[in-house]
Amino acid sequence: MKRDFADFWNLLWELALGVCAAFALLNLFAPQQDLPWKPLDLSHPIGQATAAKVADFVLPATAAPEETAAVTEACMQVLREAGVQVERAEDRDDGGFCVVRGAIRITGGAVTPLPGNPVLQCPLAVRYVIWERQVLQPAAMQTFGSRVARLNDVGTYSCRRIYGQTDLNARPSEHARANALDIGGMTLEDGRRVSVLEDWPGDGPRGREGATFLRRLRDGACRVFSTVLTPDYNDAHANHLHLDGAPRSLCATGPSRARLAETAAKAG
Repeated sequence: MKRDFADFWNLLWELALGVCAAFALLNLFAPQQDLPWKPLDLSHPIGQATAAKVADFVLPATAAPEETAAVTEACMQVLREAGVQVERAEDRDDGGFCVVRGAIRITGGAVTPLPGNPVLQCPLAVRYVIWERQVLQPAAMQTFGSRVARLNDVGTYSCRRIYGQTDLNARPSEHARANALDIGGMTLEDGRRVSVLEDWPGDGPRGREGATFLRRLRDGACRVFSTVLTPDYNDAHANHLHLDGAPRSLCATGPSRARLAETAAKAG
């Protein structure tokens, strides 16, 4: 009996040593972006743990002012370490419908600027910087041989219901929380413009290259943002890409039921 007990503890000890050795090897050789215990670095490619690391900066609805201040400052520090200039913006609360916590502005630095330095929730700003660096600029260089100089027709904070509905029972849009970006197009450094409205179908000024480029932006955005809507989704998104950080997840890579119903109604 004593021997069996000793063998059991030796086995446990060997298993523990094996787990520790495996963890040490993983910690040493696995990419930092794939390890949830490593800090978020915006210069790294999008990894298995990137979304979870960004989610660490998402504030709960019940966050106290002290928690809001601390988490937002930590989020801003990640952006500053990436060479992005940011400043704290005024939070908003109209009584529960349009509520913005952890509001900031991107004011400059190593990132494509957003027109007008709009108010964003800090985690949304982090998502944008990751997408800009790891998706937008590489896709532009590979497709057109030119970087993106600026984004056009950008929408952010707007105190409204989803899709601009007037039904009092409709939920607030993520725009009402400064947790969404609408991007209508972009201008390249060589002066060429890409428009979601004109180029998404593939027969616009940029031809099939434009359609391929925009779909690369969508596919990459689905790895960073929780909700990605395109002209394929419905008519409300015919002229822009909608990117947000909502708690639910939806990556619309094909026609939605709403779009199919719209198409059928027009055909009928």
